[in-house]
Amino acid sequence: MTSIKHENAPDGTRLAFCEDGPEDSARCGFFWLGGFRSDMLGSKAEALAALARDTRRPGFRFDYSGHGASGGEFTDGTISAWLAQSLHLFTRKAPGRRIVVGSSMGGWLALLLYRELRIRNPRAADRIAGLVLLAPAADMTADLMWDMFTDQARRDIMSAGMWRRPSLYGEPYVITRRLIEDGGKHLLLKDGLDVACPVRILQGDADPDVPAAHAVKVFGALRGADVTLSLIKSGDHRLSTPGNLTLLRETVLRLAERADGITI
Repeated sequence: MTSIKHENAPDGTRLAFCEDGPEDSARCGFFWLGGFRSDMLGSKAEALAALARDTRRPGFRFDYSGHGASGGEFTDGTISAWLAQSLHLFTRKAPGRRIVVGSSMGGWLALLLYRELRIRNPRAADRIAGLVLLAPAADMTADLMWDMFTDQARRDIMSAGMWRRPSLYGEPYVITRRLIEDGGKHLLLKDGLDVACPVRILQGDADPDVPAAHAVKVFGALRGADVTLSLIKSGDHRLSTPGNLTLLRETVLRLAERADGITI
């Protein structure tokens, strides 16, 4: 079983992570970004970890602050903080070529990671050999939250600083004013994004949280020579059935195999 390790984020938060597969492999590896209130021990993250071990490729997954085994409070979390943590761990702990795989909010963070690296560290951005986005919730704080909330929910957020949003997956999600306002700094769908690497979007057509129409919007915002969108019949938001996980593994592995042997 993979052991959990820890790394301090730039702000001092103790982040939990796992390294899967060999650390010294020259093969293209994987970098996992989970969803809002998800953790690195979920079925999709575990499937990717197993793929890393099975194919002798390096894999990396971690918990954002306020998630899973990492420190910090969930209600203190923002897109800025989780992006900074993703950038820190990608540059310090995930060497070599990587396929970045992001689920839901992690899909948004994957695109932001790519965009920020293109600006700050182009050589590091060149290490991203592909993006696989599962029900990507890009711009979610606006498109999938604020714009869809009732007037009462908006009033609660502005006056009380938070609102407990009912969830299909257990306890209500706490949505904070800080999260909503900070998310506005990272919107990318209006301006779009140029991507030099291949992008694969996997989206369920029965997803109640990130509608298929939103995935089409993400697809339209990405400018690149190799961007595809696959709609999965009857697929829900989790995309964690055995068939869904097989599709995920096959999609990621194909991109990794293409990247093998490419030097940067």
